[in-house]
Amino acid sequence: MSKNDQAESLTTQLHDDIRADGLTNSERRPVLTSLRGELLATPIPLERDVVTLGRALDADIRLNDSKASRLHAQISAEDVEGLPSKRFRLKDLGSTNGTLLNGQVVKEAVLNDGDKILIGDHLFRFELLDQIDQEFQQQIHRLIGHDDLTGLLTSKSFFTELRREAARAEEEGQPFCVLMMDLDHFKQVNDTYGHLVGSRTLQDVGVIIKASLRSGDVAARFGGEEFAAFLLDANYAQAVVAAERVRRTIEVHLFSGANINAPEADSLFKITISIGIAVFPDDATDPIQLVEMADSALYRAKRNGRNTICAYRPSLAATEQPLPSRRQ
Repeated sequence: MSKNDQAESLTTQLHDDIRADGLTNSERRPVLTSLRGELLATPIPLERDVVTLGRALDADIRLNDSKASRLHAQISAEDVEGLPSKRFRLKDLGSTNGTLLNGQVVKEAVLNDGDKILIGDHLFRFELLDQIDQEFQQQIHRLIGHDDLTGLLTSKSFFTELRREAARAEEEGQPFCVLMMDLDHFKQVNDTYGHLVGSRTLQDVGVIIKASLRSGDVAARFGGEEFAAFLLDANYAQAVVAAERVRRTIEVHLFSGANINAPEADSLFKITISIGIAVFPDDATDPIQLVEMADSALYRAKRNGRNTICAYRPSLAATEQPLPSRRQ
């Protein structure tokens, strides 16, 4: 064997050893990956010894699913003598429609890597993932659920979160509000400065909207220059305050129009935004209807001259007092 062959053989052997050691030492953690239902592509770490699934507020994994029982099933970790790692067990909690494991109704069963669990309309895959696998799953979830340009939720993910919030608010008897937002005369930005500047402007608007809301509130880009948000535990008065904060911050912000054709630092411009508000349960209890009402108020704001805020019920917005803040 030549020296080059010997060196290549040694290098190959070393790489094989390193790869084998890495696989041996990597810690694999249990995860439920959603394959169907509103949590699609969501990787859910099973970090507790017992994790419950169901419709109830106190379920560890809440399912907005009429076919799921309040506490439908649980997954528990157990130590087994002679085994180096924990074993995981699925148990039905007396659900109405049953728990299916790999297509079979089960009361209790040990889980194996790759097993599929069906609860109502939600299908999950039980997986044991190393750190690289987990990061990949999280990246896929982020790409599916978030808008590429702004990093905000997509409209589909927004409606998923909104339905979950509506169910929670109804059970707890707490209000929340929806904001529908649309940039005014945004076409002029694209026509004047080009689409690259337009895209950068949308990115900046996404940052402003997110920064103007509380940490627990949810914002999304619906497409084009239209945005949406819902505010937890907030009534009309608090919705108006938040909407005005968004409107005013965008109104005074200087956006950059610099591009290849106009690289000057002083190429700045301003834009404005119109906002419509609807509140649960004053206006509606159905989340889809609530968005439609906020959208109707948005178009009233457009007709009223733009760069303004309209409530679906102006009389309520004018008289209601803010609630004590429970979330920051």
